[in-house]
Amino acid sequence: MGLRILIADDALFMRNMLRDIFVKAGFQVVGEAVNGVEAVERYHELRPDLVTMDIVMPLKSGIEALQQITREDPDARVVMCSALGQEALVIEAVQAGAKDFIVKPFKEERVLDVVHRVTKRLG
Repeated sequence: MGLRILIADDALFMRNMLRDIFVKAGFQVVGEAVNGVEAVERYHELRPDLVTMDIVMPLKSGIEALQQITREDPDARVVMCSALGQEALVIEAVQAGAKDFIVKPFKEERVLDVVHRVTKRLG
């Protein structure tokens, strides 16, 4: 499955961790974004199969970016990434159109399970 993924997270360490997981699994990381504004721009440029979106980012939050992306593309597959203790934000993100979520720190098997479930469920 040559899944094309966009990673949006303001922390380089987190982007690198996700990239390593995805590349090892045979997925293609087509782009990265460091804030919500970039996430929306990269989504439009790249049209990835899946986006991993950090909830808390500068300029535009992950939830605001999610809302903008899903408003323009209701079929967008966005998985939110949150830290422990952000349950209220995760609920808000799912209500805004997120397909699933991953809790930090990332566990490879959980990340891949969510990716497979979201992409299988959506076609």
